[in-house]
Amino acid sequence: MSLLRAAGLRSVGGGARLSQRCASSATTLTFRGQQPYQQLRQKPTTCFSKLVGYQYRRNSTNAPNTNPKGSSQQNGQPPKPTPSLAGMIWRAIRSDSARSWYVIRNTKFRDVMRDSPLEAFSAIVAVVGAIGVMFYCIYAYYTYFNSRQFTRFPEPVAAALRKALYFSNHQPDPQRALKYYKQALELCEQEGMDHFSDDVMGIKIQVAAWLEKIESYQNAIDVLENLLGDCKRWVEVMEKSAADGTLPKLEPPTPPQEGESAAPNQPLEGWWAKRTRILAKAVSVSVKLASLYSDEHVLERETSHDRLVWAVETALRETQRRANGGLKEGEGPWMTPEEIGGSLESLAQSYQAKNQHHLAVPLFFQALRLCEEPCHIALLMNNIATSFAEHPLITPGDAPVHAMMKEESQAWASAAEQRASYLASAQRWAQNAVSHASEPQGEKRTPECDQACAVALSNLGSILAILGKNDEARKKYEEAIALSNKFGFSDYATEATTRLQSLPSA
Repeated sequence: MSLLRAAGLRSVGGGARLSQRCASSATTLTFRGQQPYQQLRQKPTTCFSKLVGYQYRRNSTNAPNTNPKGSSQQNGQPPKPTPSLAGMIWRAIRSDSARSWYVIRNTKFRDVMRDSPLEAFSAIVAVVGAIGVMFYCIYAYYTYFNSRQFTRFPEPVAAALRKALYFSNHQPDPQRALKYYKQALELCEQEGMDHFSDDVMGIKIQVAAWLEKIESYQNAIDVLENLLGDCKRWVEVMEKSAADGTLPKLEPPTPPQEGESAAPNQPLEGWWAKRTRILAKAVSVSVKLASLYSDEHVLERETSHDRLVWAVETALRETQRRANGGLKEGEGPWMTPEEIGGSLESLAQSYQAKNQHHLAVPLFFQALRLCEEPCHIALLMNNIATSFAEHPLITPGDAPVHAMMKEESQAWASAAEQRASYLASAQRWAQNAVSHASEPQGEKRTPECDQACAVALSNLGSILAILGKNDEARKKYEEAIALSNKFGFSDYATEATTRLQSLPSA
């Protein structure tokens, strides 16, 4: 190592010339007599002293080092920024990838299989699996975001909906999701889509469902209330125009201009067919509003009951109009029996919550008449038994159920006899519920059958206890507890155990 490098100095032209002078002085010495020998002893010393003096002069002309740590400020450069964690990870990945690629490029596959067959096979399986997962993710992405629920919309609306659903389900961000939902509805208006089409109303219902999911119940109610109000007003205006004979003639939508997107072509819908569709949607929205109003986070039971009453009355009134007056031109099918029965059952449960069991019984009977599912029939029978057991004492002939119990109601001489008649009816319906819940087998049997059977057994035990048949009640409670524990109905088992313990000891 040269002395300049050892001293930490930068090489310049003067140092090179000085070294050459020292080298030339040393090589021109001769050994002829004493004088040349003295020159041999003195010349290197003189040369070294010159070199040291030169280094001293160079050091004296440099600026003093004010940075004891020796950072880049000594060279007049700004300090290097501290690398971020992401940058360090990226450099590590890039370095490892480069080394891996070097090893792969310089290694033969045959040698790897011969030296480490298990590791090589595992690596192949991992790579194939990773490629398969990647292709599945791509397939799932394009299958979902290019499905019918998006392609039936114009492209700008579909793009906004994709973003809204992405920030609703995949990467939850309420603010951005709400932003794109609003954008989708605005684009529907700009694209000229019908506000009362199933597509546009479906977006609003989806917004309400998403708001309910994030526990923004009042906002969900507001969205559905606005939709219900719009549907009611449309039906009212349409019926008035039909009565006056001022319904405008339907015309096909104008084709889009060049460069504009358009929704897929749909058949032209008549006024009465559109009325049927919008009225059915209003009934279903009203039932959903009743469910939201009765939620424990809202607890507006009176409003919930009003929405159910309107839904049931509307469904039954439309059914009666069709039965009496027939179908209008182009009018499509009305609600299915299951849908109407579901509305009736919801209203009956609302009356049960208000302890108005005398109003719940006839609604349960109507729902039972429309129901076709065996397991749900058993559940409805259990609800009828509950309402009979808690039926209030009303003057004979004043309650709707008295018309169904005409002969019994005429024989009532006292309130006790009336009460005993209600309890006898409750016992019969509870026994029917247990019997019907036990009948379905195979694919027809659902968890609802087990639920109905467990609840009906417990209710039957309570009815028998009221009638003073404690031994039979104890037996039914024990059966209910065993069945509830078998199918994992811990709440029912706890309730039946509490009722069993309340029985007087034998």
